[in-house]
Amino acid sequence: MIEGFQNAFKIPELKKRILFTLGLLAVYRVGAHIPTPGIDGQALAAFFQQTQGTLLGFFDMFSGGALSRLTIFALGIMPYISASIILELLTVVIPYLEKLKKEGEQGRKKITQYARYGTIVLSAIQGLGISLGLESMQSPTGALVVPSPGWSFRLMTMLTLTAGTAFIMWLGEQITERGIGNGISLIIFAGIVARLPSAIVNTFRLMETGELNLLLMIFLIGLMLAVVAAIVFMEAGHRKIPIQYAKRVVGRRMYGGQSTHLPLKLNTSGVIPPIFASSIISFPLTIATFTHHPWLEWVSTALAPATPLYTLANVVMIFFFCYFYTAIIFNPMDVAENMKKYGGFIPGLRPGKRTAEYIDRTLTRLTFVGALYLSFVVILPDYMIRYLNVPFYFGGTGLLIVVGVAMDTMQQIESHLVMRHYESFLKKGRLRGRR
Repeated sequence: MIEGFQNAFKIPELKKRILFTLGLLAVYRVGAHIPTPGIDGQALAAFFQQTQGTLLGFFDMFSGGALSRLTIFALGIMPYISASIILELLTVVIPYLEKLKKEGEQGRKKITQYARYGTIVLSAIQGLGISLGLESMQSPTGALVVPSPGWSFRLMTMLTLTAGTAFIMWLGEQITERGIGNGISLIIFAGIVARLPSAIVNTFRLMETGELNLLLMIFLIGLMLAVVAAIVFMEAGHRKIPIQYAKRVVGRRMYGGQSTHLPLKLNTSGVIPPIFASSIISFPLTIATFTHHPWLEWVSTALAPATPLYTLANVVMIFFFCYFYTAIIFNPMDVAENMKKYGGFIPGLRPGKRTAEYIDRTLTRLTFVGALYLSFVVILPDYMIRYLNVPFYFGGTGLLIVVGVAMDTMQQIESHLVMRHYESFLKKGRLRGRR
């Protein structure tokens, strides 16, 4: 692996892309520490101590702590992700968007442009909502988070946060085009891992004071490595459906006749189901933070992490969103029709409807396995935090994102190395999901 990193910097273009990516990620992290004007930072920090496990705490994880400090990047990249997911869902019900999706590169650019517009609208709405919420917040000691409330503060906050999100979106697009890896994913990755150094320092302090057992820490490290290995295995795993192309003669030349395969991932839906499930479950906890209604407080207590109702609700919603999102992004009928159009068929099955039914049946079984895997990874850390008193946040959703983005980025770097005949990171043990 060390040789792979050395080889990466021997290729001028790849070296330039890596340094460009690191530079823009550094800019993002600097911006995540520039505060929004008009905020009492100490009062805000004291308030956010109460939001662990709520929707605010969930979004704060994605922003790398920028939300709890209310910096200019407080909204993070979540408005862009939300806008992109909404557009993805609308392609099913709006024929115009469905047509754009099938138009290739030009259609994709148009949909991306709509996602940008949607990001600005969502950022402005969220910015206004946050400014109104901040004016009603106070620390446990009674200190106001916003010393001088009013429309001047609201407009300034809304414009600042919207501009910050637009800038992050631009950074992500620049990384994707001129850097290495997916820019949006890397920004989320940087936000999540930004808390890792402080968590490690706090862990060693607890070990020095004797509050954390050394054997327990060794067990946790081993378990974490095992979970990471399981994530790598599941994310790279897929089912290969054999495809045969019929021979056809055009003029004096013969085309087709080759064999290939259709790879179906074990986890087609990616990390979207855990994000949706966590957002929905943490919503009542967020409302209960602002309004102390007895019924909401009962719901938030019942939905506390590692409780039976929380576990059941999380698993049910992860399963639902796995099947729902997979059905949106992967249409077996379209795949079968495209295969039929180019003379492809699955041995033993007729092209068309029978092929689509077989692909759909196979995908349904794979999605069930993927949903089980996602549920396990998301639920396990919550029980560890509650019953083993893990001293730092070890979220399953965050771990899925970190490992997935790291795998994707390494694969892109590896493809550059292999293309130029250099030794890759993994030599004999490449990520098999790419074969």
